[in-house]
Amino acid sequence: MWGRRRGRRGAGRGAEELRARRREREAALRKARREEQLVSKRLLREDSAAEEGGQDGADAVPDPLSEDEVLELLRAVQRGSEDRKGSLTRLRRALQNEDTQQKFVRLDGSIRTLTGLFTSSLADMQLEAARCLHELSHSSDPTVAEACLPVTSYLLTYLSGHSVEFTELCLYTLGNLVVESEAVRKQLLPQGIIPVLASCIQSPHEAVLEGVGYVLSQLLQAKESPMEIIPQVLDSVLPQHMLRLVCFSLKAGLGAAVEFAWCLHYIICRHKSNTVLLALGAVPALRSLLLHLASEIPQDAPEGLELCFLQQHPFLVQECLWLLNNLTADSPFLCSALLSLDLLPALLQLLQCSQMASVLVLTVLCNIAEKGPFQCQRLLQQPVLPLLLPILTLPDPEILGQCLELLHLLFLHCPQAAADFTRQGGHQALEQHQNTPELQERAQALLDMVRQPLGAPSPCHTTLSAFS
Repeated sequence: MWGRRRGRRGAGRGAEELRARRREREAALRKARREEQLVSKRLLREDSAAEEGGQDGADAVPDPLSEDEVLELLRAVQRGSEDRKGSLTRLRRALQNEDTQQKFVRLDGSIRTLTGLFTSSLADMQLEAARCLHELSHSSDPTVAEACLPVTSYLLTYLSGHSVEFTELCLYTLGNLVVESEAVRKQLLPQGIIPVLASCIQSPHEAVLEGVGYVLSQLLQAKESPMEIIPQVLDSVLPQHMLRLVCFSLKAGLGAAVEFAWCLHYIICRHKSNTVLLALGAVPALRSLLLHLASEIPQDAPEGLELCFLQQHPFLVQECLWLLNNLTADSPFLCSALLSLDLLPALLQLLQCSQMASVLVLTVLCNIAEKGPFQCQRLLQQPVLPLLLPILTLPDPEILGQCLELLHLLFLHCPQAAADFTRQGGHQALEQHQNTPELQERAQALLDMVRQPLGAPSPCHTTLSAFS
């Protein structure tokens, strides 16, 4: 799934309010990205409405300019008149229109002019030129991104500057450029983008850290990432700092923690070997974080726990569960590690927190249960079956499907669990789904299993076909 994320950055005392509003607007897209990778661009815009005291104009796109009007703006910027800064500001506003962007990059000398101003010693001109380049980076046209190739080395150079605002702007411009163009990514790698990001991730500034996370997450989603990008990331100091920021530095910046959680997610999804992350203590670190989050869950937590955590740890529960799911999906060793670290009680506390948390916890439990009888016996030492009974009364088909899958694995590897489930009234909960089209076959297969006397041959073929 492909999408766009837009946000605005204000100046002065309103900056934090605008940052919070931007995060609220991105909440729905975060939900989508939980299910599929979502490549997005971000726009840091100190727009004219805010500067001139007007109303919020975040989504007001200017009308396209004619080719003659674009050429006149470019010439005004090139002439170096007294109003050069004003001309550059008008150009930046005009470049908010994608049609104008395309006309601009086709003009001879347009990017060369912006590059010259971007690398000038005049701070106000340099910043305004950077904003123009940022507007261009937000284009959905790959040719516009590739027109910005000459400026990528300068963007990297300025990441070591002292201005947080300027560094942040350069980071998000780079992040936007790598989304659309493989040519840009292939140029940035030999130019040293990974070592530069490894330096930036040690910044004390939250805005810079969040920007680093954004750039890195876009790089890690590239099609060539498994072979060309992830190995470089794992060979750098980035992984240890990502884990630190996700698990131990929430107060330093929640936005950065979420971005780096996604970075870890992409690495684990797309790279076969997780030895680097394991050696850095990823499993115990995530265990500690989950236990801490679980300890803050109120007993009467409503549906949508991420909004209970909105002020302190929004979305961190789901982000960590995604990571834990990927760690345990194909690894008996990591499943055993999760059990030996006594993480199950914390997982079970999260079982009824929200729809997405419930699905993810059940998925992790299935990852463990499918490893065999020993793992299922360890699960059954916890109150798993009593907790699954109320879940079977929920109307959500996704949660119910995962719950039935877990019961199937437990009954398959531990027949005694089927008898215990029956004694607790579980067969009645299963019977209510016999008339639900998408669940009836699996529910019937489980009923056949619980009705089998202990020691009798299991209806294996029917069960396996129902859950295949």
